[in-house]
Amino acid sequence: MKALIIDDEPHIRQLMRLTLEASGYEVDEAGTGENGLALLGDGGAHDVVILDQKMPGLDGLATLQRLREQAPDACVLMVTAFASIELAVDAMRLGATDFLRKPMTPETLRSAVAAAISGKSSRQLPGRGAMPRRWAPGEIVVQTLNGFQILPVSGAAPSPGGHMFRVKHIADGVESTVTVTIDAEAVERVARLTHRRLDPGGGFWHGQAERLVSAYVWVEGHAPTEGRLVVRDVSREDLDLAAAWEDP
Repeated sequence: MKALIIDDEPHIRQLMRLTLEASGYEVDEAGTGENGLALLGDGGAHDVVILDQKMPGLDGLATLQRLREQAPDACVLMVTAFASIELAVDAMRLGATDFLRKPMTPETLRSAVAAAISGKSSRQLPGRGAMPRRWAPGEIVVQTLNGFQILPVSGAAPSPGGHMFRVKHIADGVESTVTVTIDAEAVERVARLTHRRLDPGGGFWHGQAERLVSAYVWVEGHAPTEGRLVVRDVSREDLDLAAAWEDP
């Protein structure tokens, strides 16, 4: 197995390299996003990329965006000391497989890398590729690498009043229900910029709601305490998706 570490801090790269080499990985290193992209090539030589979020010059998200264009199937772990829901959503939209916080233990790194590689072709993970242009209830079960599943609520169809999901912690089987509402200003912004008014209870907004739930449990490690979240905006990339959206 071969890994590529892209991080501007030499001592962090060394610690990650030694950790992975002790587990039998072959490791390449790069201190900048540009050098990392040059080493990656088409992605065929590396099983996983460990990418720091905060770097001078080309930062982690910008590197991830270019990486996805260069090697669409690459398996990428985003590493950051500044975790936030917004950052997680952005990383997931750009195709990150998992999201690791600094500082991390060697065991955390080894486990995340092993899980990402083993799940690369067999799991539906948040952020892996773009949302489909169509959505129908019950099509996809999302599983996050930190041990949660985002599941549909049986018999519940999306509605303007909220999109409902079950969040299940796989380890202990505990489930909770989360309702995601769509902010009216977000609906208006999409309508203004795409000249299309998409039903807040429809498939496009359901996909946005599902991503928000996935990002929340990815960063926080639990379902929202009050069981409610609100979609307040969409990315530039998703505006393009909205313009071409087809509800069943």
